[in-house]
Amino acid sequence: MAKKNISLKQAFWYWLRLGFISFGGPAGQIAIMHQELVVEKRWISEARFLHALNFCMLLPGPEAQQLAIYIGWLMHKTVGGLIAGLLFILPSFFILAGLGVMYMQYGDLPIIQSLFSGIKPAVVAIVLFAAYRIGTRILKHPLLVLIAALSFIGILFFKLPFPLIVLLAAVIGWVASHWLPQAFKTAPHKADTHAEHLPAIIDDDTAIPDHASYSPKHFIKTLTLGFLIGGSAFYLLVSAFGFDDLLSQTALFFTKAALLTFGGAYAVLPYVYQGAVEHYHWITATQMMDGLALGETTPGPLIMVITFISFVSGWVNHALPLAPLWVSGLASAGVATFFTFLPSFVMIFLGAPFIETTRSQLKLAAPLTAITAAVVGVILNLAVFFALHTFWQEKTQQLNIAGLVIAGLAFIALTKFKANTLVVIIASGLIGLALAYLS
Repeated sequence: MAKKNISLKQAFWYWLRLGFISFGGPAGQIAIMHQELVVEKRWISEARFLHALNFCMLLPGPEAQQLAIYIGWLMHKTVGGLIAGLLFILPSFFILAGLGVMYMQYGDLPIIQSLFSGIKPAVVAIVLFAAYRIGTRILKHPLLVLIAALSFIGILFFKLPFPLIVLLAAVIGWVASHWLPQAFKTAPHKADTHAEHLPAIIDDDTAIPDHASYSPKHFIKTLTLGFLIGGSAFYLLVSAFGFDDLLSQTALFFTKAALLTFGGAYAVLPYVYQGAVEHYHWITATQMMDGLALGETTPGPLIMVITFISFVSGWVNHALPLAPLWVSGLASAGVATFFTFLPSFVMIFLGAPFIETTRSQLKLAAPLTAITAAVVGVILNLAVFFALHTFWQEKTQQLNIAGLVIAGLAFIALTKFKANTLVVIIASGLIGLALAYLS
């Protein structure tokens, strides 16, 4: 079907271009793909696009990248999915690795510190806005508000680990769905029923290609291959460096993180903070905030911030003692990125054939809705943590009034004027430079 009309070369150049222009977080990236693939190129119909998107919304991991894998797979089998998924993240990987080198080499320069003095308050506003955005979409029932509140209290005051919060929320959702099902009714993405239907190469009634048909044999083969790839890579790391080595622990940690990213990248950032900053002490809180700021200004999924975090971790902890520091950073970043995104590829290749075969309406299950509600509380806690480190100056024991003003302006820009996060970050950085110059 599609492969007769859309060449692999065409698809390759499209996915590569998308990797360089995919700013704006998952909402912006999905909007770009919708505009270009559905409206302009008409490679796929509205209904098929949204059908795939609803499935990706159910999965842990970056839904925009998973959607690219899904559509690439539908057009050109497994190789198409691999090309789409890899090109979606590779530009961001190399950009963030390059920024990591500059950050470690020149991060102490006054001009860089002044820049980040304006960016960090904006990061607080962006994280707070993420909690607000997800909360307004999910917290439609008092029970879900209660779950979010308990999640916030649990992680802030009792230091509950993020995986435990996810598990407890899922259990609450499953139990409560039996006696209060209306609390978990959420609307999936829907097409505009009044929009004129335009024919597409992969249209509503286009037959399912052979490779997209579900079969238990293919499912088992894909699952086995996924475990072999991930298991072999981890075994090689342990064999070469030992189980307790930085690279081996990085692989294990980010594999767990990849399976906990319900609700987007902001949901897993508190878990990454708990592990990388508090438990392992790989990086500092300041370095994580700086990484989030850089992640907001580069293309690709926001979860690519783990590339920067891991690069800094590898550099600071000299992951490869006999190699230059930038090689240590690159090795750690590569390991983290590989193990973070491998599950996304496996889950799409496993589930997409089943989804294409059934073509039934997807809905968020009650446990997933409860998890997303808990995520609101977790993200709010992250905003509080960043705020404490940004607005209270430990050295002078004074409140950072300028930072509060920048954060307030950034939040207003995001909520009232719907400003792009990249614009907010750049503007805040320039304000930081101006204030440093004036002082």
